Amino acid sequence: MLNLERLRVLRAVATTGSIVGAADALHVTTSAVSQQIGRLEREIGQSLVERQGRGIRLTEAGQRLADHADELLTHAEHVEATMAAHRGAVAGHLTIATFATAARGLLPAVLHDLRAHPDLTVSLTEQEPHEAIPALTRGRLDIAVVQDWQDNRLRLPDTLSRQQLTHDIFDVALPAHHPLAVRDTVTLGDLRDEAWITWPSDQICHDWLTTTLGPTHLRIAHTASEHSTQLALVATDLGIALIPRLGREPAPSTVRFVPLTPSPTRDIYALWRTAAASHPAITATVEALVRHCRSRLSRPTGD
Repeated sequence: MLNLERLRVLRAVATTGSIVGAADALHVTTSAVSQQIGRLEREIGQSLVERQGRGIRLTEAGQRLADHADELLTHAEHVEATMAAHRGAVAGHLTIATFATAARGLLPAVLHDLRAHPDLTVSLTEQEPHEAIPALTRGRLDIAVVQDWQDNRLRLPDTLSRQQLTHDIFDVALPAHHPLAVRDTVTLGDLRDEAWITWPSDQICHDWLTTTLGPTHLRIAHTASEHSTQLALVATDLGIALIPRLGREPAPSTVRFVPLTPSPTRDIYALWRTAAASHPAITATVEALVRHCRSRLSRPTGD
């Protein structure tokens, strides 16, 4: 009988391409990975890995078994989720990853609600979609909350399910004395000559802003990852910024938010593996995400 945990190790070696990569992905030592592969080889009576230069690669037998491992592990997860649903209890350990804004503005309330289930433990980590989606697919996460931009849509594996949580709207943050701060709305044309405070170039939000505004509408004066830092720079008249409503912190009194027409938006989704969809812990968490995301974004945004 094949050991599922050893199949999981083999799949990690296949997807990462190395013993070290598999160990990092599974949060175990390289020795533990090597031992599990060795035991799996003895179970099936064939070599699964072989040396290639300073690294390793799967043998033909190893690749065949790794291909079957995905199917077997997916089926096992489906069976486990079905049995958990039959039991009906929201229990176990759940790992959630999300981007920084949602981690600050949405997840604290969700995690607080989930404490109503004493047999459920939840761990939260911050990850961008390009990190969270592969980790979710490989079983290192249970749920990922991701942002999806209209000009750069996410490509999701067929093995994942998703639930749209909301459209997150961005407003322009202006110094309070700015001539446009008294307007009900502004357009990109109104902001053509402004100095922008935006995210660093290695972040998804920066790419989106560059694509949306175009080079003729984007003169970057300063970059900062945290919205609170961006707002502090706006407050001292060093530029303007686009700030999402999700996770928006109280702004300095010298900052005003003005809607942009048309409104820049991003879609927020919860993702999970389809094989685990019936698990009560997944269901309870997604329901809490939907409830709190809609509740928070329905509140007045203020100045």
